[in-house]
Amino acid sequence: MAAEKEKKTSPYKLYIRIFWILLLLPPVALIILVGSIALFSDLPATKDLTNPKTNLASEVFSSDLKTLGKYYKENRVNVKYKDLDTTLVAALVATEDARFYEHSGVDGKGLFRVLSRTIIGGDKSSGGGSTLSQQLAKMLFPREKLQTKWQTIKRKIKEWIIAVRLERQYTKEEILTMYLNKFDFLNQAVGIKSAAQIYFDSTPDKLEVEQSAMLVGMAKNPAIFNPASARRVDTTTQRRNVVLKQMVKYHYLTQAKYDELKGKPIKLHFRPEDHNEGLATYFREYLRDRFLKKWCAEHLNPATGKNYDMYRDGLRIFTTIDSRMQKYAEEAVAQHMPYLQEEFNKQKKKNFPFSWKVTKDEIENMMTAGMKSSDRYHNMKEAGASESEIEQAFHTPTEMRVFHWSGDRDTTLTPWDSIRYYKSFLQTGFMSMEPQTGFVKAWVGGINYRHFKYDHVKESKRQVGSTFKPFVYALAIQEGWSPCMQVPCVRTCIDLPEGGEWCPDNAGGKADEAVEGKMITLKKALAMSINYISAYIMKQFGPKAVEQFARRCGITSPIEIVPSMCLGTPDISVYEMVGANSTFANKGTWIEPIFVTRIEDKSGKVIAEFMPKSDEAMNEEKAYIMTVLMKGVVEYGTGFSLRGKYKLTNPIAGKTGTTQNNSDGWFMGLTPDLVSGCWVGGEDRSVHFDNMAMGQGATMALPIWGLYMQKVYADKTLKISQRDFDKPAKKISIELDCSKYDKDDGGTPPDDPFDQ
Repeated sequence: MAAEKEKKTSPYKLYIRIFWILLLLPPVALIILVGSIALFSDLPATKDLTNPKTNLASEVFSSDLKTLGKYYKENRVNVKYKDLDTTLVAALVATEDARFYEHSGVDGKGLFRVLSRTIIGGDKSSGGGSTLSQQLAKMLFPREKLQTKWQTIKRKIKEWIIAVRLERQYTKEEILTMYLNKFDFLNQAVGIKSAAQIYFDSTPDKLEVEQSAMLVGMAKNPAIFNPASARRVDTTTQRRNVVLKQMVKYHYLTQAKYDELKGKPIKLHFRPEDHNEGLATYFREYLRDRFLKKWCAEHLNPATGKNYDMYRDGLRIFTTIDSRMQKYAEEAVAQHMPYLQEEFNKQKKKNFPFSWKVTKDEIENMMTAGMKSSDRYHNMKEAGASESEIEQAFHTPTEMRVFHWSGDRDTTLTPWDSIRYYKSFLQTGFMSMEPQTGFVKAWVGGINYRHFKYDHVKESKRQVGSTFKPFVYALAIQEGWSPCMQVPCVRTCIDLPEGGEWCPDNAGGKADEAVEGKMITLKKALAMSINYISAYIMKQFGPKAVEQFARRCGITSPIEIVPSMCLGTPDISVYEMVGANSTFANKGTWIEPIFVTRIEDKSGKVIAEFMPKSDEAMNEEKAYIMTVLMKGVVEYGTGFSLRGKYKLTNPIAGKTGTTQNNSDGWFMGLTPDLVSGCWVGGEDRSVHFDNMAMGQGATMALPIWGLYMQKVYADKTLKISQRDFDKPAKKISIELDCSKYDKDDGGTPPDDPFDQ
């Protein structure tokens, strides 16, 4: 009986066993599969999870902590959780992972929903099952392309494992932050900080609810739901509203607020980052190409054992540039240069834009040099084109977009003619610095970086003309001469070592005629830039002494040691000239202009600090006397328009300069708090004004200085004083009041004296 009963019940036991086997086999198999992959697969090591590899942009900061620009492989700058707006976090969780705070990396309910509704039921609208942690795992450790079905399954399981490990390694807040920092929103907006800036000109902590919803909506597919595409505005708006609806569903947003926002159009402030745009473009390029490239090559990153990489390592470069002063400098250039260009263009002549004195052969040589230095020429050369093919291409009309002060224009020109067109534009270089610290506060290297890449602050060196004369006069002051000392305004000749003599003329004009043959003070001679007196002083001290003093003031450019240097024959950069003139404003101590104070790594650790070099060129008393001497230039000399036209009544020392044929116009302006200098001229020295009235430094360069200082003084937040230069504590025995000595020297020069 027992055996018979056992036979009757055994089939049921068999069915039960089969049922349990079928029920348990998949999860057991899955556990075995997951365990095998976890044990034997090439999963990221713990250190890789702790420090996942991401390309971080290096940021350049101004002294007032504004971002001037970035250098990057991917335009990503990480933010912290506290920097994220709460609505942004809510939108992300509600849309991408509603149970984010409940699971540990893998959402079982979500997986079951995907299995039952999406895979079995075929409902593709039911959504995916990936958690935010899984999505982050996928971003940190991307899948290989063109995977087989088995590879895809294996990869998915890897992402589960990585997601769980990430949850153990990081807090929920850290995972959310990593996700938003890692996501690529396209248009060079990698990470939420760049996305907020590029799409809305905002920051992650100041996004409006609808802005947050739009950016989160892009997470589904940033190419399809991209608001920058005019064809996808409706699609993006619908997607944004889906995100808002999810926020209502999970109680992050009220229905009333949703009803208010859903009809709002998307308002972008779309500003894709462009290295050709923004503040301090010339400075940023010099910093990248000349400074950081060298620094990175010379310094090892302890974390990687490799040299620092400015495009990947997330360096933080703190500069001395003040964003407000930089803005004012660029505005001053943009205000003056179009007017100057218009005046220059009125000089239509046979050889325009070249001087009428230039021969056809000389023009051909300059044009050929311009062609051979162009990108078009180099690209064709690299492509294997012959010289005749290149020449033919340069003489073939081509559609192009060219620079114009009123806005870029589409036109058709031969590349050859475009070279001539671009050579017609007058260029400029302007720099401003604090004389006591050496900190460069503003740097404008040209009129438009997109079209004219060459930097005229530090890279370019041009003949300095009369702006070199203060170094000559400084020797006389060093020897105890007074600014009020009178010397004869007569032609001076200097014997030359090779034989013969050098006898320079004055520039000519009414100002020179008024004083020629009379006694004149040094102060008035410098104010009127009289060549006779510069030659007279040079004869007393010799060119070698002048060269040595210029070196103590920081001039490093080659200087030919000849008597004519007293009239400004050396080619020197704006950067050097501003630094050298700062010696007088800084009580006789030259301090090297610097533009970077420190560099930090991505964690904020200081890895480099920079201090300027300095050297005492003259004592405090003599330096103060030089400022008194140079004040005459502004009080009644070639810089008088600063008082009249620009209404700058505070104490200012300065010097204008104009070179042969009006090829270069200069102005150096000194105040106790700022020393700034400007050069204006053509790319080629043969591109210049034909008359002194427009071609002198007082007309070409001084207005930029005047406009800049007007703006600087108007901005009270800068706290730039209008005080006088500090007098030395020790009483000065040398006469400084020259008014009584200038009574019989021909009178005060006219408002617009000619300057050589």
